[in-house]
Amino acid sequence: MIILKICNRIIEYSFYALFFLVPLTFASDTYELFEFNKMWLTYGLTIIIAGSWFTKMLLQRRILLCRTPLDIPILLFLLSQIISTIFSWDMHVSVWGYYSRFNGGLLSIVAYIFLYYAFVSNLAIVSMVKRLLLVSLISGAVVALWGLPSHFGYDPTCLIFRGTLDVSCWTADFQPMVRIFSTLGQPDWLAAYLAILLPISIAFCIKNSKSEAPNPKQYQNSNDKNTKRFEHLDLGNSNLFRVSNFGFWIFLLLSALFYLDLLYTGARSGVLAAWFSLAFFFILYFWTQRKQIRKFSILILVFFAITFFVGQPFSQLNKFMLNGIKTSISSTPPKQEVTTKPHAGEFGGTDSSKIRLIVWKGAIDAWLKYPIFGTGVETFASAYYRFRPLSHNLTSEWNFLYNKAHNEYLNYLATTGAFGLGSYLLMIGWFLLLVFKKISKSEFLISNQIPISKSQLGQLEIRSIRNLTLALLAGYLSILITNFFGFSVVITNIYLFMIPIFVFILGGMLQPKKQFIFPKSESGIVNRISLYQWTFIFFVIIASCYLLLTLFRFWIADKAYSLGYNLDRAGEYQQAYPHLQKAVDIRGGEPVFKDELAINNAILAGALLSQDDTKISTDSANFANNLAQNAISLSDFITSKYPNNVVFWKSRVRVFYSLGQIDSTFLSVSLEAIKKASELAPTDANISYNLGVLYGQNGDTKKAIEVLNNTVKLKPDYRDAYYALGLFYHEESLDKDGNVVNLDNQLKAIEQMDFILTHIASDDAAAQESLKTWENK
Repeated sequence: MIILKICNRIIEYSFYALFFLVPLTFASDTYELFEFNKMWLTYGLTIIIAGSWFTKMLLQRRILLCRTPLDIPILLFLLSQIISTIFSWDMHVSVWGYYSRFNGGLLSIVAYIFLYYAFVSNLAIVSMVKRLLLVSLISGAVVALWGLPSHFGYDPTCLIFRGTLDVSCWTADFQPMVRIFSTLGQPDWLAAYLAILLPISIAFCIKNSKSEAPNPKQYQNSNDKNTKRFEHLDLGNSNLFRVSNFGFWIFLLLSALFYLDLLYTGARSGVLAAWFSLAFFFILYFWTQRKQIRKFSILILVFFAITFFVGQPFSQLNKFMLNGIKTSISSTPPKQEVTTKPHAGEFGGTDSSKIRLIVWKGAIDAWLKYPIFGTGVETFASAYYRFRPLSHNLTSEWNFLYNKAHNEYLNYLATTGAFGLGSYLLMIGWFLLLVFKKISKSEFLISNQIPISKSQLGQLEIRSIRNLTLALLAGYLSILITNFFGFSVVITNIYLFMIPIFVFILGGMLQPKKQFIFPKSESGIVNRISLYQWTFIFFVIIASCYLLLTLFRFWIADKAYSLGYNLDRAGEYQQAYPHLQKAVDIRGGEPVFKDELAINNAILAGALLSQDDTKISTDSANFANNLAQNAISLSDFITSKYPNNVVFWKSRVRVFYSLGQIDSTFLSVSLEAIKKASELAPTDANISYNLGVLYGQNGDTKKAIEVLNNTVKLKPDYRDAYYALGLFYHEESLDKDGNVVNLDNQLKAIEQMDFILTHIASDDAAAQESLKTWENK
């Protein structure tokens, strides 16, 4: 049946597109350049695969779902995510994921699980797995080649964005000459991706070594029926795998390229994961094939040479690298390749490992408060605000928003509780247990699709697929390691869910008899398509098109929001307004869009209404009043529907503070909003500071002093808090005529300014000016 064949082709090529395009996809005009677009592409391909699969089932008049050894763990994990979403602090975030990330939300988890079962139910053949892995390596090669020039100051991304082949399109937070990130978006994400592909590339390299690669004549001369069957199993008869020397050197160069890029990311977690996964792969390879040790000599030498000349991210090992040796024997330090001063934060400031430990403590504290189901899928940003340790205020990232725990396991623990993390670990642990049990008993041989042939060609194919399986396991372990020191992204989660099914297929661990089929009888399968079938197929196509259109409209809305958001940050509020309004009109259900529009409307209304009455027309005044009312209604709606989102309460403060510049009665609403934000984020020094300032602006100077004294306890090096505290102490020391009548408060005011000059900034002009002015009084 031709339609059935078309559906099969669509499913097959959609998976090719998934593994090839997702790592490469990014856009310059979306709010988040990388992950958002990768997630949307994944959703789109999942919808296409789903539509084709459902159409197949309608054509065959039965539901067919292949069972796997991970069915129960996956079901429990999915159940944990659903329950956590139901009881979530913010159901919208739990369903969609945190805005700009999206990976990790319930919809993304459903998509990954669906892809798992779609593949095993439609494409569970060895040759398909091998082709997909080859596609993955080709995509990885493009990613690696794309990112490599940026280390030397020539980023192809900037050529696309600005038309200049340099690195000028990136802000100070992104310095590819220091740490490359290619098309993945962050160095750690690129490193995690390359750590997965590296052992797979090595497995293909070994396959094409002289002693492993089959001679093409063996296919022609062999009379063994089983041997001839390998002709259609070797990656679609690709000649690349028939020429031993050429294939070996190609994959050796590819492996070296992956490793070189990995080191240029400077990602300690990624490099550590790669080292551990390669050690795991080498050990298992030696254990299973003791006579083949010499094959690894050239690979190991290449990796050691690259590490020696390029360096690695662990300072403790630098003395063994070329630069370290040069430094130890030279009286002058070696010339630095990059003269750009790193930006505080990722490239400076507090050590990332120290910050990570603080964030982990906050995650554990959140779990202790909500131990079973957590705070809700992907609600870590809100949870961390409430349980953030005081020590975070003393780091260089004290004012950053953390939407992830920087540890995938603690992230699940905090947001989905013991049930979520337990089921997640069960899914991982059960897979590893099954595979290692097979390996330990020497039962892990080969897929039952490959006949156990005693011919040379048959044995080579068996060893090749066994090595590929071990490489997949090594790549899987690298994900577990990078997830421990960071968090998953779209492409790593795709591999996390798909590698197990690849291993099951290659290792012959699937039992064809274990399938869910309804109805059991095949009597309903006929070549002629009935009207009943066409009707349901039509609805499947319409539903798929509708979902794809919804994704596309969301993507367009995000582009409008991104432009409006950036214009707002540039102070171009009037130009930003139509773009933000467009985003809300297209995607009215997204609270992030409404939040930004509310801020924009409030600032615009304040700017218009603050003009001289003689300069503003009646129409402009009416428009400004409408903007003000719209800002109020949007803010009311958002904070009432999402009361646990600190960001929305902080935005409400901005909205009513802006309106308070034209009507002081709004300042009291702004004060109430910052009080609520302070309740949700009790250790946030910035919120505490603004609470104190707003108390002062509302005329309650004593309360302002009380709050600001607490603020400097939260963050003892907070310059702005000390300065505001000094001003309010001085204000409290004055009478109505501006004379100092309370010497104690005046001395406290002077004490705050002296503290700034002594302990924070000795050249602080504002503090010096205040002291000079007060001395004259």
